[in-house]
Amino acid sequence: MSDSSEPFALPQTMRASVLKEAGVIVLEERPVPVPDPDQVLVRIESVGVCGSDVHYYQHGRIGDFVVREPMILGHESAGTIVAVGADVDPGRVGQRVSIEPQRCCRVCKYCKRGEYNLCPHIEFYATPPIDGSFAEYALIQDDFAYAIPDDMSFDAAALLEPLSVGIAAVRKARIGVGDSVLIAGAGPIGAIVAQVARAYGAGTVVVTDPVEQRRRMVLELGATEVHAPGEAALDGRAFTAFFDATGVTAAVVDGIKRVEPGGSAIIIGMGDDDMLLPVSYITSHEVNVTGIFRYNNTWPTAIELVSSGRVDLDALATDHYGLADADTPLRDKPAPTTLKSMVHPQR
Repeated sequence: MSDSSEPFALPQTMRASVLKEAGVIVLEERPVPVPDPDQVLVRIESVGVCGSDVHYYQHGRIGDFVVREPMILGHESAGTIVAVGADVDPGRVGQRVSIEPQRCCRVCKYCKRGEYNLCPHIEFYATPPIDGSFAEYALIQDDFAYAIPDDMSFDAAALLEPLSVGIAAVRKARIGVGDSVLIAGAGPIGAIVAQVARAYGAGTVVVTDPVEQRRRMVLELGATEVHAPGEAALDGRAFTAFFDATGVTAAVVDGIKRVEPGGSAIIIGMGDDDMLLPVSYITSHEVNVTGIFRYNNTWPTAIELVSSGRVDLDALATDHYGLADADTPLRDKPAPTTLKSMVHPQR
């Protein structure tokens, strides 16, 4: 560890919301971390609650990732740089930043070809055993702390992380001007994909969701039309691309069958480990079916989309909590009008 550059005295300890085991979160005092030479210390102002946080809280695991020791949740985060490591420009202190919450090895074949999200040595916030950002301070490598415009809110800066998922998904589908898109799920990811698809030129963006309130909300966030799943209005229609943001097998199968020949189906939602897919339709229509594992090289695009007004992230931040109440959005079923719950560690 190196000495950090500090414009003012930092506290010795910080509050952190710590997941002890499934269903148990405790507010603890922990030492304020000290930056390595290539790191910055960020005073965390806003953290979005992700479905993965909820899953770890409720079940203690996601696939092979198991919570075996206390861990801090939260990976959608933004704040202000308050200290830097020895190799970082001290002029960065005071910058408002959005955090890309991962650390790759930078030398494996995936990192070398720019797909560092697939790095087998990746360390990702709030993925066991790596701590996340439900805390007053967090560390990140200097080049993964992105300066944000002065007029961008910390909520929007934190939500550049799920926006990056949407950007990665839309890039995979190669969406262009005039394309048609079907999205299953009007939650935060569905709403983000709808906005990104429109920004990339899609002319028709249809979103399905069983909850009427969510359908109304997503109409203001990029969708050109909305329907309940299975409505007759969708019969006989084909789309350039389908995006699943539900994880529900029935929705995935239905969506794939609505992709036009040569189109794409992008599976974003976390669902069953195994699904029975319509292989005959996929092969006979040459549908490109793929998943999304986080993102890479997306933050500059995300910042531009928000700064230009083509994507509205502030509208997604519907519910707000202090650090002491970080377990509430993890424990309680969200209201139909909840899109994104935000935790504010300084409150």
